[in-house]
Amino acid sequence: MDIKSNSLYAQMQSMSMQAMGNKLPAVGGDDMAVDSLGKVNSSSSNFGNMLTDALKTVNELQKDAGEKKAAFEMGDKSVSLGEVMIASSKSGIALDATVQVRNKLVEAYKEIMSMPV
Repeated sequence: MDIKSNSLYAQMQSMSMQAMGNKLPAVGGDDMAVDSLGKVNSSSSNFGNMLTDALKTVNELQKDAGEKKAAFEMGDKSVSLGEVMIASSKSGIALDATVQVRNKLVEAYKEIMSMPV
């Protein structure tokens, strides 16, 4: 498989521009969280918001599964065993995915911190 580095780089740049809505990067560049005027780059704040939303979603799935389990155990006829199992599986998968993302972030942080300056 022959990959030309220039074409790959051009594709990555075009995808980056597409993801940013064809806007020019901030003064500090894409890699910097803060530009020269001290303003936070929108891509880093968007990542933070996305991460916060994902954690809230996982929390909501956990709460929903807990509520359905409690309702089923109390004998609520409107909640079936299938619904409880599906909600429990969804919350378990979401939690596992969150742990994997956390592990990757910690691994990346450790790798960056061990780089020589």
